Formats: sequence, C-alpha cells, structure tokens
Amino acid sequence: MERWKKILLQSLRDTDELAERFGLPAEELRQVNRIFPCRIPRTLLERIKSTDDPLFRQCVPDPAELSDDNDLMNDPLGELRFRKTEVIVQKYPDRCLFLVSGECAMYCRFCTRKRKFRQPFRIGEEEIESGLRYIREHTELRDVLISGGDPLLLNDDKLEYILQGVRQAEHVKIIRIGTRTPGVLPERITVKLVRMLKKYHPLYLNIHFNHPAELTRETQTALKRLADAGIVLGSQTVLLKGVNDDPEIMRELMWKLLENRVRPYYIFQCDLIYGTGHFRTPLSKGIEIMESLRGWSSGMANPHFVIDLPGGGGKIPVTADYFLRREGNSIFCRNYCGEEYCYPDID
Repeated sequence: MERWKKILLQSLRDTDELAERFGLPAEELRQVNRIFPCRIPRTLLERIKSTDDPLFRQCVPDPAELSDDNDLMNDPLGELRFRKTEVIVQKYPDRCLFLVSGECAMYCRFCTRKRKFRQPFRIGEEEIESGLRYIREHTELRDVLISGGDPLLLNDDKLEYILQGVRQAEHVKIIRIGTRTPGVLPERITVKLVRMLKKYHPLYLNIHFNHPAELTRETQTALKRLADAGIVLGSQTVLLKGVNDDPEIMRELMWKLLENRVRPYYIFQCDLIYGTGHFRTPLSKGIEIMESLRGWSSGMANPHFVIDLPGGGGKIPVTADYFLRREGNSIFCRNYCGEEYCYPDID
C-alpha cells in the first residue's frame, strides 16, 4: 500500500483523543463530531503544538460550529440550484464544476460544502459517467473544474480515466483540479501521479493555503514536483478570523507561495455556510489586507479578493477605492502610500 494511503487510513477521527491532547471539553467535541465529523491526518496533527497553532482552528472541531446564525445557510453558493447532474454544477456560460470525489484528507471546519459532512457524499461509476456525458454533450464548455471532496484522493487510474474522458471532449480547452493535498497530505504528490498528470496539459491546479506555516518542507517538495512537470499552480485562500486576518501574515503567505512557483489567485471572503460563523470577518478586513499588499508587494503577490455571492450569483471582486474625485477631465487618485495624484482623462 502506498504511504499516502496508509496515512489516510490512520487519520484521527476520535475527538476524545483531541480532547485529551489539547485539554478540551470532550463531550462538547463529541456533540460537534456527531454533526460535523472530524478527520485529521496524523502527520499533520503532529505539527500542531498548541491551540494557538493556525492549523488547530482549521481542523479541530469547535462548539461554535453549532451556534445558530440566521445569516448562514446550507448551500450558500447555490450548487443545488445550478446542479445539472448529481456531479455537475454549471453556473457560468462556458465552464462547469465536476464533483468526482466525496473524500478529503482533512475536514476543514470552514468548508463551503460543509453540508456534505452531514450527508454521506459517495460518487460511483454511474455518476462519473453521467458527468462525462454531460461534458461531451455541452459544446459551450471550454473549462472544466474537477473538484469534490478532493480529486487527488482518487487512485491514479481512476483519476486518469476522468481526465481522459474530459480531454476527449474537443471543445474543452482547459482542465483545472481543485485540491488541498499538497498542504495537508503532501505524500500524495508522488512521482507516479505527477507523471500521469503532465499528460493532460494544459492542466491547472488550484491549491488551497491559508497560512505560511502550511508550507512545510514536505509541501514545498510536492509543489516543486508539480511545477517542474509544467503544471500551472494557483492558490486559493479563505479569509479566516483568528487564522490569517492579519496583513503581515497574509503578506508572508503570498510571498512564500510565489517563492514556490504558486501564483496567488483568490482570497475568498468566508462563505455563508452554516457552522462557520465564528470564522467570519467584516469586508473591511479583507480590503485592509488587500491595501497592505497593493504597492507593498509585487503585483504577482496580489490576488483577487472576492465574495462568492449567496444564492449562486457568482464571484465578484471587492477592491479598495483609489479614486478620490473628478474635476472636469482631471481624475484625482491616491496611491498605495496615500499620496494624491492627478490623471488627465479624455471625454
């Protein structure tokens, strides 16, 4: 058995062990675990030294997950509304989401599909075939995002079967894979896996990182392996209270990603998913962080700060306002230092 599979099989699921290790109330953790189960690879658990660790808040159950909040919902992104088959979601004219796996190496406590913690999410051959059939039949699709769960938790052969099936649709020009394995289970990024993936260029990997501490030596080795194979790497980060809602932390994360050939792509405002209210930050915090990046870091280190609108409205960028006023054809703006400049516009 491959090492990554052994690590996965040995993952921690028993919250009593967490309670003992970190001095937490055992019964409260059990209550959360009954509704929103826990899964933590032991290789990752060993890196968590205290309750102040940025990984602790992301993977250890919290009684706050059961608090009522009327603003939160089970399906904030409207995936059920835009579902075309059991595994295809199409909200945009030229691209779709293809859910191929119901498993994750770690159950993130802020997951946008947290509703699936409560309902077993199993995807069989029939669902995969229906998804591939939909993609073949819908010639408007240029871009397919393969997600889940985590697609990289599939066996190499099964993942390749899916990639082959998508690539056979000649109208699909871009394939993307959404994954968190390089950060939470880097052992999965084997030489054999990468050799297979590179056959399906142009292939993009959207990788999820929230804190610079997640970029361990093992993770950096995994990223190097992927980048050396010509796979384009982009990162997606969720703005999380108590984890990364700090300009210095976010700057360090973006710099460290670029050093590892991962282009910062999105910072997401935390989705309005039930059980995640304690992670929410005001929009002003995200704007403050973006202002701390603009001008103070290379443009390559400036991702888009976006809201994925509730109800399935799609992503919209949220930006700081650098426009001050207009006087005739003169546009007065401020730069990243707060200095005022005039730009001559035309009619």
